[in-house]
Amino acid sequence: MADPTPPPRHTLAEDALALLIGTLFVSFGIAMFNQAGLLTGGTAGLAFLIHYASGIAFGPIFFTLNLPFYLLAWRRMGREFTLKTFGAVGLVSLFSGLHPHFVQFSPLTPFYVAVIGGALMGAGFLILFRHRASLGGVNILALYLQDRHGWRAGTLQMAVDVAIVLASLLLVSVTALLASIVGAVALNLVIALNHRPGRYMAV
Repeated sequence: MADPTPPPRHTLAEDALALLIGTLFVSFGIAMFNQAGLLTGGTAGLAFLIHYASGIAFGPIFFTLNLPFYLLAWRRMGREFTLKTFGAVGLVSLFSGLHPHFVQFSPLTPFYVAVIGGALMGAGFLILFRHRASLGGVNILALYLQDRHGWRAGTLQMAVDVAIVLASLLLVSVTALLASIVGAVALNLVIALNHRPGRYMAV
């Protein structure tokens, strides 16, 4: 028999602290990836490509790329999710540029960074997801097009990630590319193991 008691809601303070910790985790992983010349998928991957090609800092690019997606987020996910996501994107954009001023990295081994940085970003995403926030971008577009036109969100997300990987061949080494794939596996493994319906009831 199902428990009729509704799941407890997060308080405003809990949400704020979760956004701070989650974005610190994600942005630190991004800073490690940046130092090692790696990339990731989604909107962050596009931001990395533009950063490597132009030399413009990752943070402003990532923030700008996400701007068109907030209207879709508002329509599909509602005001609370959109505002939290806007805040999370802003914090990641800010923190990714601040970390190098406080932590100095010696030359990093790409595959080590891929595992540690990928897992750290996965943990950060997990925190954000559990507090009804995300880092916007391609994932929101994929969900919107799935609702509007019946396109499979996972297929579109995969197509974008494949395009990023192919484009990255012009900008990063094969070693960096392979390490980036390992990082993507580490990131998604953390989420897959810990973000399952029914295992986490707070909202």
